[in-house]
Amino acid sequence: MTTPPGKSKGKRAPFPTSDEVLAWLNENPGQDHKRDIARAFGLKGQQKIKLKALLKELAGEGLIAKKGRRFRQPGTLPNVTVFDITGRDNEGVLSAVPVQWDESEDGPRPTASIHNHPRSKAPTAGVGDRVLARVDNDSPHGPRARVMKVLERDKGYELGIFRVLAEPEHGIVARIEPIDRKTHEMVVFEQNTGDAVDGDLVEVKSVGRSTQGLKQAKVEAIVGSPTSEKAISMIALHQHNIPTTFPDEVLKEAEKANPATVNDREDWRDLPLITIDPADAKDHDDAIYAVADDNEANPGGVIVTVAIADVSYYVRPGSKMDGEALKRGNSVYFPDRVVPMLPERISNDLCSLHEGVDRPALAVRMTFAENGRKLRHTFHRILMKSHARLAYEEAQTAIDGGDAPRAQEWLEPVLKPLWAAYAVLKRGRDYRKPLELDLPERKIILGDDGHVDRVVVPPRLDAHKLVEEYMIQANVAAAETLEKRRQALIYRVHDQPSMAKMESLRDFLRTLSIPLAKGQHVRPSVFNDILEQTKETAHTELVSSVVLRSQSQAEYNPLNIGHFGLNLKKYAHFTSPIRRYADLIVHRALVASLSLGEGGLTRTEEANLETIAQNISDTERRAMLAERQTVDRLIAAHMADKIGAEFTGRINGVTRAGLFVTLDKTGADGFIPISKLGDDYFIYDEASHSVTGDNTGETFQMGEPVTVRLVEAAPMAGALRFDMVSEGTTRSLPRAKRSRPGSPSGRPKRSKRSNRFGR
Repeated sequence: MTTPPGKSKGKRAPFPTSDEVLAWLNENPGQDHKRDIARAFGLKGQQKIKLKALLKELAGEGLIAKKGRRFRQPGTLPNVTVFDITGRDNEGVLSAVPVQWDESEDGPRPTASIHNHPRSKAPTAGVGDRVLARVDNDSPHGPRARVMKVLERDKGYELGIFRVLAEPEHGIVARIEPIDRKTHEMVVFEQNTGDAVDGDLVEVKSVGRSTQGLKQAKVEAIVGSPTSEKAISMIALHQHNIPTTFPDEVLKEAEKANPATVNDREDWRDLPLITIDPADAKDHDDAIYAVADDNEANPGGVIVTVAIADVSYYVRPGSKMDGEALKRGNSVYFPDRVVPMLPERISNDLCSLHEGVDRPALAVRMTFAENGRKLRHTFHRILMKSHARLAYEEAQTAIDGGDAPRAQEWLEPVLKPLWAAYAVLKRGRDYRKPLELDLPERKIILGDDGHVDRVVVPPRLDAHKLVEEYMIQANVAAAETLEKRRQALIYRVHDQPSMAKMESLRDFLRTLSIPLAKGQHVRPSVFNDILEQTKETAHTELVSSVVLRSQSQAEYNPLNIGHFGLNLKKYAHFTSPIRRYADLIVHRALVASLSLGEGGLTRTEEANLETIAQNISDTERRAMLAERQTVDRLIAAHMADKIGAEFTGRINGVTRAGLFVTLDKTGADGFIPISKLGDDYFIYDEASHSVTGDNTGETFQMGEPVTVRLVEAAPMAGALRFDMVSEGTTRSLPRAKRSRPGSPSGRPKRSKRSNRFGR
């Protein structure tokens, strides 16, 4: 380890310069945590605060990259990284790219050479595999990585469109047009067609090469028409290597599981816990109950109970089910199917809180004061029985005095106390002031024929907000308990916006004459104030979109940096162990630290929490991307027969290359090339997210309502192209602000609210 300049034994160390800190990070890869830097330079007390400020300054200048509480040089890979192995170089050495990489902040995605150490216990990796590897950034020939673990094996099959040749050549009767643009065309001999016909979407396996050097393909399965909903979600699953079937040994292990009994559990079956879920939910992993606190010392207080399915009882560390669940990381949801994290025997049966059936659960009982402040909480391992299964709409209708027969008998004893307790919790939420960026989420409704029937924006009910706030408080209680017990866990963390994103937001707000002071301590309330200033104005949608894009992305991490969006210091996911592996880890940690019986977190898992957190953060992003791309393809297929039609929408992104427009009714996204806006020369202004005609002053800005005409639809790519029908507004840009189109600009990032704020 390099000794920092100026450090002397027995004396207070001098504060390091920027160059010394940068040199330290360069010479000590892996020693990139703030505490590592402070320890290396012998910094204590106020010097640590000064170091924090220096690191923020270096990150803001782009000299180092910040990831949680870790700092490294931009463009360098973390000490331990998840890679996708993409091929081999000219010398046959495996090459790979990092799965997680932000080119906007870290520069071009680097390529590393992958080496299978001959004495390593890790399995040998190959092309197409996803691996966890330890990185050496100082290798003279570029980043070099040694495989620690193979996370996913290449499946060995591909999806493509079966295209029959007009005239067979050398025994070749068809070719496979790949769905994934990164793969190459394949050829099919007569004996390998598998009854596929021209235009079928097929699953194929490579069986060698033809005399022309092209891969030979054998049709393994016919998926169907490439425009069918089943095929479209299959494409996303294949492209992102999401497992769709469970290995036989996993299914057998699940089938052997027996229902839990009351042994070693508290019997809560008489407590009228109920589930409130979407009407089409197939599994139910959380139940709730609330009552007024009868303690005279807590007037106006409430006691809230949240019970969560005890998945840890059935899915034990080191089991086949556990290994498969970690590999998947989470369930994946498409309009036509769900790809579960756990076999149906567990997710839809033994761990689903079905009405009137005994089920094991982990429950937290929380007491709140009248002002919404939590006074105390306790965790319990219980046997419960859900007394009612209600949909959000049913519960809300009953509360509002409407006709909801199934909910009516629970209105007085359960629903009204739940809403009364929510009013108390809401006071605490209002005092906490989390980021209030409530953007609409669209839902695709399929018809009986499996095709898109319509796209709706479900109403945001108090029932949704009630359940959400109950779950947030349960998650907080889990994190607080485990920290108090000094038990290692995986947090759900959400970092504050970077200095670069804040500067970009400041430039944008300046165009609207909204001040955002430099050096201001960033809190969610700062953004709430900005949103409030533009509420119900012409800029409401625009400002909401820009504020959303300024936020960091939530992730899982064993190091706690708090949750910025929710404005919480301690937060962990506890409430959905059926569909998220992170929650299962937290359940196991609670079982172990509170001595609640079998199925607790093991020492091996504790030692691997950083790796597990990285893996499930990656699988979460993979699932979100697959879900989003599937929706894009479904809507593009739905719009394919509407060429020439006009639609209303809103500009949701502006780049040098053109405009991105989101349609009002369907939520479909399409692109308008800047060359199609008109005869004028349009100039891009990054600060105001707009383009302006050089001669006419005609301006198009993000957030503006527009009318467009659909001119092209590409369902397989999930892409739509529009022409602009609306006329822009007229204004002139200061010459200093103008920048002519130069390098190409990519599509603006889009993320679901759930992941931006990570609830």
